[in-house]
Parts: sequence; structure tokens; C-alpha cells
Amino acid sequence: MKLTNVLLRSLPKVLLHEHLDGVLRPQTVIELAKDTKYSGLPTNDPQALADWFHRGANKGSLAKYLEGFDHTIAVMQTEEALERVAYEQAEDLSKDGVVYFETRFAPIFHTSKGLTHQQVVSSVLKGLERGRKDFGVRSGLIICAMRNMNVSLEMAELAVDFRERGVVGFDIAGEEGGHPPKRHVDAFHYIQRENFNITIHAGEGYGKESIWQAIQYCGAHRIGHGTRLIDDFAVVDGKVAKLGDLAQYVLDKRIPLEICLISNVHTGATPSLAEHPFKILYQEKFRVTLNTDNRLMSDTSMTKEFEAAANTFGLSLDDFERLTINAMKSAFLPYNQRCDFIYKVLKPGYAKARESLVSRA
Repeated sequence: MKLTNVLLRSLPKVLLHEHLDGVLRPQTVIELAKDTKYSGLPTNDPQALADWFHRGANKGSLAKYLEGFDHTIAVMQTEEALERVAYEQAEDLSKDGVVYFETRFAPIFHTSKGLTHQQVVSSVLKGLERGRKDFGVRSGLIICAMRNMNVSLEMAELAVDFRERGVVGFDIAGEEGGHPPKRHVDAFHYIQRENFNITIHAGEGYGKESIWQAIQYCGAHRIGHGTRLIDDFAVVDGKVAKLGDLAQYVLDKRIPLEICLISNVHTGATPSLAEHPFKILYQEKFRVTLNTDNRLMSDTSMTKEFEAAANTFGLSLDDFERLTINAMKSAFLPYNQRCDFIYKVLKPGYAKARESLVSRA
């Protein structure tokens, strides 16, 4: 039975990979630009601006995809702006059925008007906390360092400083080619010594070596994207004949992959949805999760990602329940809270959806 948009929207969802500076409402970008006297926007019409972001992102290149962030980051330079963007993120996700999300950003990009890193992080956490109170959606914040900058240890220390206030982990992002994760090994070893959480962008714009380094040099607990792990598979006629050592390790150790279907097509990580390695990874029982990456740039939502997976790979309600539970198992939350979410929110939510499917049939 076809899963309708209404049903998919109603499902409880868990989102682990979304960028704070990639989810602004077009209207908010325009209003913040006015407030901060930023004159660089290509247009002041909300729909035209949305189209501009989407058109710029959909060019099959990660470098091109990242260009739109110059504008969103430019308008996120005050405490009020950062708090507002985080609050609206919680509101928009709550309307899309998301019950828990982790958002990530690089504080270093938000200091051009004089804010300290501490002020930047505090403002975002304030917005997320207001979002939790007003919309009932729980969240965690992940601090990103940048591959091409030499501030990763400072960012790692910042993440640990805020762990009691809502920061749940540490990541490294940016252009992969020429910037291997192992260059930042000191920051990751610090996070490991502090018994904290690590997710790393790897295998999106670069090959399986990036994933290998992220895990074996840097101790990644999750992999952001991980699309190129498929390079370590021998696939014959759509069936897996053999897994390489890295793929076998990721499978055996249940290392979660934060898959972003629609953005992976836009950045050129995969030529099309139909050719996305998600299907093989899911069939082979890897711990895959579905995510949005950047809702503004990719004109997406969790419901749209679910629709894309349902239409392209023929996923059922049971599959979406499994993927959502995978995500909650992989969340940077304490074990007891993850169990509570699974048994008190996710399973009852999917049972209710199943009943409505049966009654429609």
C-alpha cells in the first residue's frame, strides 16, 4: 500500500544530521539581512530567494553547494539572530513529526561582529531550549571544526565545556579533498579522553580512505554521509559478493551512517537517487539513518526524505520504523533516554500509524 504524504509526515522521526546554517526560512534570511544591514542577498523576495538557494545547491558539486552558506552565515552574527534560527529550526522540525534532532554548526563562522565562541554557542542553545519548551521537541547541539582551519582543538574544548548545557558531540566538516581528518587527530584524542561523542563528515566528497581515517585515526562513533563506503563492496548484478575489511568493520561494530539522500544528489556524492548506495547498505543490515543535511539548500524535509526513500527503494512502514529506531539507538543521548524514546514515543507512534493504514485498507 502506498504511504501517503500525510501518513509519512505524521510518523515520529529522529534527525541526526542537519546544519543550523542550512535550514533558515527564506523570510528569516531577508529579515535578518535587513536587521544586520547585510546587502549581499541576490533578491529580497522569499520565494525567489528559496529558488536561488536551491538552484545554486543543485549543481552536482560540493564546493558549489557550499556557496549559499556565505549568505546564511552573514546574517547569523548576533545573539538574537542565532537564537531565532535555532528556535525556528525546532518549530519547523516539530511540524514535520521530528521528536528528537541533533543540529550542528561551526561557531568560528559567527564571530565576525565580535561575538565570542561562548556567546555564539549559548545563543543557539537558548533558542533550542525555547523550542523544546514551546514545541516539545528535544534536541542536542554538535560543534563543528573545519577541515581547512587550525582551530579544531579549541572547538573540541568548547564542545566539552558546554556538554552539561546541551552540546552532545563534536564533528569536523568542510571540503574533504586535501583535508584528511587525521590532521586534526589531537582534537579527536582530546574528545576521546573526555569520554565524549564524535561524528565526522567522511565519504561524501572523497573516497573510503576518508571514512577509514575518521574511524581508525579519529575514533568516530558515527559517520556523516559515508556514501563512498560502497567503494569497499564488490557488487555483482546488484548483489553484494564480498565486503572489504573497512565495510565489514563498519557493519560489525554497528557504526551508524548518517545518510542524506537528496543532498547527496545535489553535491554529486551520487549521480541519482536510484544509484544511491543506501539501498545496498540497508539490505546488508548496516546501521543507516535518514537525514536532511540542509533543508533550505536542498529544498527538503524529513517527510520528503522519507518519500524519496519510499518511492525509490520501495520502503514500507516497518522499514521506516527500523530506520527511526536505528537513529535513536545512534543518538548522542544517554542510554536510558534513548530507550525511553524508543519504547514510549517511537514504537507507539508507529503502532498508531499501522492502525490507520489497516483502517484505510
